[in-house]
Amino acid sequence: MKKVLRFMPLVLMAAVAIVIWQQRNVTHVITKPLDPAFIRLTPLEVATLPLATRFDMPMGSEHGALTYNARPFRIARHLGDDLNGIGGGNSDLGDAVYSAAAGRVVYAGSPGPGWGKMILIAHRLPDSDDLGPVIQTMYAHLESIRVEAGQNVQRGDQIGTVGTAEGAYLAHLHFEVRLGPYVNPGQGYANTPLNRVGPEQFIRTHRGAGVELLNPTHKKH
Repeated sequence: MKKVLRFMPLVLMAAVAIVIWQQRNVTHVITKPLDPAFIRLTPLEVATLPLATRFDMPMGSEHGALTYNARPFRIARHLGDDLNGIGGGNSDLGDAVYSAAAGRVVYAGSPGPGWGKMILIAHRLPDSDDLGPVIQTMYAHLESIRVEAGQNVQRGDQIGTVGTAEGAYLAHLHFEVRLGPYVNPGQGYANTPLNRVGPEQFIRTHRGAGVELLNPTHKKH
């Protein structure tokens, strides 16, 4: 027994060293950057999203006036709408971009060439909505981002400004509506709609306000 007790401190030291080594390796794995293509919102995250009972267009004035849709959903395999200011060219460069509804920012960054800066906002739909429980709105080619991941936003909050995807295009906003909890910057063109739905039609059916109710005209910041 005395021999066993004599070696106990060495055994304990060895055990502590193994635990420390394992923790260091686990920490390395956890802190490794994750590919957004494999991230999805958990049921708890979905349940705690702000409830979105009304959606509006992310640019322009009431009913999305002072803008036009230069490339609608599914034209030439396009997975969103390209929204422009009515002046054309780069006249809308730096114009304000607004959150289409109450939600939470789940991505804000530059995902890769051709996208420029991008924001993804997740919204919880009412239980009665067949498209629910969660949809995401995506805002791309931005010149600037004014929100950060994890931030809650309200409908009409400014989240960024219209850009050119770092000079890849004339200024416009690439705007998408996506079904489901997957946080993935993804692609802008495909042979099938994937998990996207037409933004104009979606907002028309989810506006949650009578046509006689106009929003205040947004001012350029």
